[in-house]
Amino acid sequence: MDKASVLGDAIKYVKHLQEKIKQLEEQTKKRTVESVVLVKRYHLPAADDDDKGCSDSTLPEIEARASERDVMIRIHCEKQPGVLAKVLSEVESLRLSIVNSSVLPFGNSTLDITIVAQMDGEFSMKVIELVKNLRLAFLKFM
Repeated sequence: MDKASVLGDAIKYVKHLQEKIKQLEEQTKKRTVESVVLVKRYHLPAADDDDKGCSDSTLPEIEARASERDVMIRIHCEKQPGVLAKVLSEVESLRLSIVNSSVLPFGNSTLDITIVAQMDGEFSMKVIELVKNLRLAFLKFM
């Protein structure tokens, strides 16, 4: 190979790489990330709070983000025995395959749960529906 052919091959390769960059940038632009944060605090009357009106009990803060078939769920909730097992079971019942989960205590009475999951082929709900379903599940077991 002489210098001209080496230089010609290098130019072709650089042009190929530039085209590849453009393709990847277009794919990144097309990729959508759907995100929903549902932070509602409900005050529930406690049995011994009838004359006071409401107690300080609150439901969890739930955030979910989806990108193609991947879903990230973050839940900030009260620390209770068995809450993680119930949350993971509920996520799996919604046709999500759990890839990773982590739990961090926050203070003495709360947990920060992060779950990364992938949508099964039969998963068809929007992120807002996912968050609402998780909130309803928390109403049942908290």
